[in-house]
This record gives sequence, structure tokens and C-alpha cells, in this order.
Amino acid sequence: MSTLAVIAYPGQETAGQAAQALARMQKEYLIELEDVAWVTKKHDGKLKLHQGTSLTGVAASGGALWGFLFGLIFLAPLAGMAIGAASGALVGHFSDIGVDDKWAKEVASAIPAGGSALFVLVRSSKNERVLPEMAKFGGHVLKTSLTDDQQAALEESLSGVPA
Repeated sequence: MSTLAVIAYPGQETAGQAAQALARMQKEYLIELEDVAWVTKKHDGKLKLHQGTSLTGVAASGGALWGFLFGLIFLAPLAGMAIGAASGALVGHFSDIGVDDKWAKEVASAIPAGGSALFVLVRSSKNERVLPEMAKFGGHVLKTSLTDDQQAALEESLSGVPA
């Protein structure tokens, strides 16, 4: 089962930096992310949603592979690869998984102007290594699907002050 956490930051760039740290930790196999997104809120109150994963590129490469394989069967591998990539990119562009964009914008309305919020959907993590890295960014928890004890531990870690 995946865990959702929404963390707000006072700085506009902080959530993006935290998302980059999570991506680095995923490459180190410290955390398994299902989805990452962050919202920045300008001083005029306008929100901008940033997705951590481009589904268009992933779907295009998968479509190219399948198109190439079907093209081999019909003796036109390059044409099949091109058609598969185009159709995969189209499907990926209109698909969405993980954190719902509308819900993310609703929650982001709770952050102050000039701030940001990080939305993380986690499958698994090595908390003893991940939490200290995330604590460097500070922030406070807006929403989570964690138990009360787990949420308290996360909030304590982010605040840097033992409870």
C-alpha cells in the first residue's frame, strides 16, 4: 500500500529541490516513489503544478518498442517503431497516474503566497536514511495517509526539534 504525504514549504523553490533529492534517493534505492508532484504559489496567488514524471516520454519509448516488434513481424520494423512511438506518446500525453492534479491544486491553496508544496506517493522507503535527508528542507505536513505515530515522527524530523 502506498503512502501519501503533502509537505508545505515557505520558499517557492524548496519543494522542487526536495523532489530532486527524492529522485536522487530513488536512484540509490533508498525510496520507491510511485509519483511526485509539487506546486509553487506566486505572490499574486497563482499556482503552478509541476509533475515529477513525464508520462509522454515513458509511453513513447514503450510504444516504440512494441511498434518495432510488430514491425519485425510484418517486415517493416522502422515504420512500426515510428508508429508505435507516436501512438505511445499520444497515449502518455493524455494519461495521468498517481497524484490527482485537481486535488493537488486544492491542497496547495493552503500554502502561503511565495511558497510551495511537495506531494509524494511512496511505495516503500528506508526511513532511517530518507528522513534525515528530507529534514534538511524543513517544511510542515499538510496532509498524509500515515498513522498518527508515523505522522508525528515525520513532523518531528522536518522540524528538527525532538518532541
